[in-house]
Amino acid sequence: MSQVTFGKITLPHGLALAPLAGVSDRAFRRVCRACGADFTVSEMVSAKALCYEQRKKDPKNRSVSGQLASVMADELPMAVQIFGSEPDFMAEAARMIEANEYIGCVSEVPPSAIDINMGCPVRKVTANGEGSALLKNPKLIGEIVTAVVKAVSIPVTVKIRAGWDRDSVNAPEVARIIEASGAAMLTVHARTREQMYEPGVDRSVITAVKNSVSIPVLGNGDIYTAADALSMMTETGCDGVMIARGAMGNPWVFSEICAALDGRDFAMPSAAERFEVALTQVREMIAEKGERVGVAEAKKHLSWYCHGMEGAAAARSRLMQAVSYDELASILREMGGKA
Repeated sequence: MSQVTFGKITLPHGLALAPLAGVSDRAFRRVCRACGADFTVSEMVSAKALCYEQRKKDPKNRSVSGQLASVMADELPMAVQIFGSEPDFMAEAARMIEANEYIGCVSEVPPSAIDINMGCPVRKVTANGEGSALLKNPKLIGEIVTAVVKAVSIPVTVKIRAGWDRDSVNAPEVARIIEASGAAMLTVHARTREQMYEPGVDRSVITAVKNSVSIPVLGNGDIYTAADALSMMTETGCDGVMIARGAMGNPWVFSEICAALDGRDFAMPSAAERFEVALTQVREMIAEKGERVGVAEAKKHLSWYCHGMEGAAAARSRLMQAVSYDELASILREMGGKA
């Protein structure tokens, strides 16, 4: 069994759900936790946006950033992930999130940790020198991590990529700077920004990072099964794994890995069981966001839950046309009954 400890947090199996913009909302995080994820991370929050939102006059304003940064007691341990390129804004955002002192705050508790995004490859993020663009400026990385660590009392973790492109793979160097700046844990996505999400990862980068630092290292990239997770840990020596796309529509990947680490048998749930969990997730999304938004955002999740099943294409087409929870539930239960 792989156990990971950072700060006062212990992850019994070293399994984390990655931050996924537009995907890892509270409903999905809760489903993954129920299936065995030890630790989850919020969708990424813009540090500068959160800070600017404090200038608004209306104290009842429920800001977008405030919603993304919210943490409920039953979610712990989890981290709120922030992104930005200016140490002062990053530090102030982290401070506000830990203290639950910002406009639009609906948190019940502070997060267990602050995670810093230094891996997002999306152009609108990197164009501002944020996300994975920071890998081109190791000195600034050190300044950001140092500022955030000084601003909070909870652990600070960081997620990076292998490097900006194939000619500048510098994750081991960056990892040493991150550790020296006070971070408590590090996740390495074993692709460069240039690779985006193309198939194939370079696990040797994770090995090199693990050999460069003494803080826990989570491996990330192309983990879809227990075999993928175990081989990554064995091959790289990483302390645990962070799963992203492999959990979309399949939160049971965490259950499968837990069973493998514990030496237990594992059986995938039936189609009917899969869809009842999916509908539980949808009901939570609706409770949090209202039916119109909840149903609209649930459709992509339900499409992932249908992946690989007989009749999936036809079901996805019907799901996209649905406008209510009852319609979604009827389609899934009909499909589950036929499987």
